[in-house]
Amino acid sequence: MPDVVVIGAGVVGLSAAIAAQARGLSVTVLEREAPAAGASAGNAGAFAFTDILPLASPGILKKAPKWLLDPLGPLSIPPSYAVQIAPWMFRFWRACSASRVAHSTAAQTALMDLSRAELEPFLAETGTAAMLRKEGNLQVYESQAELNASLPGWKVREKHGIEFHHMDASAMAAIQPGLAARFTHGTFTPGWYSIADPKLYTLALADHFQAKGGVIERTEVLGLHPVDGGVEITTRNGTRRAKRVVLAAGAFSHQVARSLGETIPLETERGYNTTLPLDAFDLRTQVTFGGHGFVVTRLSTGIRVGGAVELGGLKLPPNFRRSEAMLEKARAFLPGLKPDGGVQWMGFRPSLPDSLPAIGRARATPNVVYAFGHGHLGLTQSAGTARLVADLLTDRPMTIDITSFSPQRF
Repeated sequence: MPDVVVIGAGVVGLSAAIAAQARGLSVTVLEREAPAAGASAGNAGAFAFTDILPLASPGILKKAPKWLLDPLGPLSIPPSYAVQIAPWMFRFWRACSASRVAHSTAAQTALMDLSRAELEPFLAETGTAAMLRKEGNLQVYESQAELNASLPGWKVREKHGIEFHHMDASAMAAIQPGLAARFTHGTFTPGWYSIADPKLYTLALADHFQAKGGVIERTEVLGLHPVDGGVEITTRNGTRRAKRVVLAAGAFSHQVARSLGETIPLETERGYNTTLPLDAFDLRTQVTFGGHGFVVTRLSTGIRVGGAVELGGLKLPPNFRRSEAMLEKARAFLPGLKPDGGVQWMGFRPSLPDSLPAIGRARATPNVVYAFGHGHLGLTQSAGTARLVADLLTDRPMTIDITSFSPQRF
């Protein structure tokens, strides 16, 4: 019987498995598909440590009605899913109050600071340091008014010591040539890191974990049940036991948590992208088109155009018209972009209504630790989450206060 079974071989699950392994624990990872099969494969590759403001905010409430009118816009809800997601949307709306946003921002900042501090030592330990890039991020605006609307958010970041520089079109061109003339203002954040390729990074973590004696098995976990001395795990291939379990199964985590009697309001932000060949554009920094809900990122494997939010659950078929719509905008915003030869992708981002992850023990047993619901920030917060999970597994004092991430807060 292993000391720990981790459910999920995405970037959060594998990071937690490696951190537990480094504490001298024997660890097995159970994965329903394969390492890096989910959102860890197709994200934008950013360590967005400066992204401390929750998605649930008054600002998103102002933009949402306009966005929702466009079925291919930055935020959409398929009509067939609207009734099912209504309770989650109500919780999201409540999380947008000023007091709750301030609370979520403080909690998010603490986790970001921890994740940033843990990242480079973790990369060094896993032999992946060469994959880290420090090329910054350029947020672009189409008018002075759009820049002005963003200023309250930048003031919050400034309060937390985050470096940024507002600039005009000529200054932006020095950082990223080739932007369309419609973008008149921008904000550059130099402390924005990225990874060479998120899928290759996650696969490298899987290789490191196994080289250190860890085991990865492919099976779907159906339920968890507390037993004397540990946890019984029911899978498609039978039952097994572990002393402790980490539930890090991304968008599927709430289904497993139900077997422990917990109803956690996890929803799925379906993200879309197109990855073009490397020569598609001379991209020198990640560019965020915030008013349109997508980013363009240079990876070691290509130029990725992706983002947006489709709240559509796990079962609806992909709507790749969303990928095509973002690519069409990217062609207009980056006139030199070559749009041919791209590969489309859709993945599930596991999101909770207040934009904070669930990190903590299950109500039913202290032998199950939850680590899911990071939304857009799974890669960003993976090293920090791994540290917290390892501390929980070994009953060490928490590095930060994790009360705000309690799985029982709902």
